[in-house]
Amino acid sequence: MNPSSPPRRQQIPVIVLAGFLGSGKTTLLNHLLRHRAGNRTGVIVNDFGSIEIDAMTVSGQVGSTVSLGNGCLCCAVDASELDTFLETLTRPAARLDVIVIEASGLAGPQELVRMLLASDNPHIVYGGLVEVVDAAEFGATRGRHPEIDRHLGVADLVVLNKTDRIEDEEQIRIRKAVAATGSGAAVISATYGRIDPELLFDPALRPDREERMRQLTFEDLLLEEGAEGSEAHAGHLHAAYESVSFTSDVPMNPRRLMGFLDSRPEGLYRIKGFVDFGAGDRGNTYALHAVGRFLRFGPRPWKRDEPRLTQLVLIGSGIDPDTLHKELAACRENAAPDAPDTAPHAATSPDAPQDAAHEQSMWGVLRYVRQPVDDA
Repeated sequence: MNPSSPPRRQQIPVIVLAGFLGSGKTTLLNHLLRHRAGNRTGVIVNDFGSIEIDAMTVSGQVGSTVSLGNGCLCCAVDASELDTFLETLTRPAARLDVIVIEASGLAGPQELVRMLLASDNPHIVYGGLVEVVDAAEFGATRGRHPEIDRHLGVADLVVLNKTDRIEDEEQIRIRKAVAATGSGAAVISATYGRIDPELLFDPALRPDREERMRQLTFEDLLLEEGAEGSEAHAGHLHAAYESVSFTSDVPMNPRRLMGFLDSRPEGLYRIKGFVDFGAGDRGNTYALHAVGRFLRFGPRPWKRDEPRLTQLVLIGSGIDPDTLHKELAACRENAAPDAPDTAPHAATSPDAPQDAAHEQSMWGVLRYVRQPVDDA
C-alpha cells in the first residue's frame, strides 16, 4: 500500500439468517432493524415482503434497492446477483456497518456461507450463520424438512424462537436434539424473535456530529415509545447469553493462543478484540474476529504511545466464564511454560529485532490473515 493512501476501512460483517417457514426469522430480522444498536444495516432478501416498509410500494422487486431510513438499505436479489449487490452495499458511499442476508428464496444456507467464504470482496467478513427454529413446532418441522439437521449442524448460532409456547422440559429435549446433529453452535432462547443485537454485531460508534444532528427517525419513535421498562427488557435479552472480557498487559504466546482457538468450547459464538503477540510481531497489534468455527486475524501497526495490551471479548451461551478466563491467562508469555519455546521475554525491548524462533511461532496466526489486495 502507498504510505500516503488512506488506511483500509474496516470490513463489514455479513450475517446469514436462515430458518424454515414459520420459524420467526422475518420477525427477528425486523427486530434487528428496529434495534440495530446505531448501525446502518444492509439487508439482502429475495422478496421485499420480508421487510416492514411503511407507506411504500415496491415494484420490480428483484434487482431493486430501497432505503429503510436511518441509513439502512434493502436489496431484493436472486442468488446469481449476490456478489454484485454485495459490491454495491460495500461501496464507501453506502456507509453500511453490517449486512444481513435472509436465506429463504435465495439459496440454501450452506451454499450462501460457501459463497461468502469464497468471495473476493475485500470489504466483507463472514459474520455467522444464524438458524432460527420454531421451538413449538420443532418435531413437525423436522418431519417435513429432515434437512434441518444439516442446517443445524453447520449453524454458528441457533435461536430457539417461541419458547414461551413450550415447557422447560421440551426446551431441554430440543437442545439435546440440536447437539445430536453434531452442532457446536451456541443455542439461545427467544420469544417474538427478540434477541440482543450485540450477539451479532457491535454497537456503532459515531463520534461525528451526524448522529447528534440527524432527523428523528421511525426507530427513535419506537424506542422512545417503549422506553418504559426498556432496561428490564434489555437485561432479559442479555440474560440469554454470557460474555467474558479479558485484558492482559503481557503479550500472548502465539502457539498457546492458537491452541486455545483451535479447541474453543461448544457454545462460544463470537470472539472479538485485539492481540499483542510481543516478540512474534513487535510492529503490529492483531484484530481477532471469530464467529463459530470461522477465524480471522488482521494486523495493523501500533499507534504512537498506544498501550500494548491484549483486549478480548468472548460471547456465547452455556459457556463457563471462569474457565475461559483461566485458559486465556494460560496463553500469556509469562504463564507456566509447557513447551521449550515459551520462555518469558518481559525484559526484551519492544524495538528489539525478531528472531527466527519468534517468527516461526507466528506461522499458525498468519494462516488466518487475509492477504491484502492492491489499492488500484
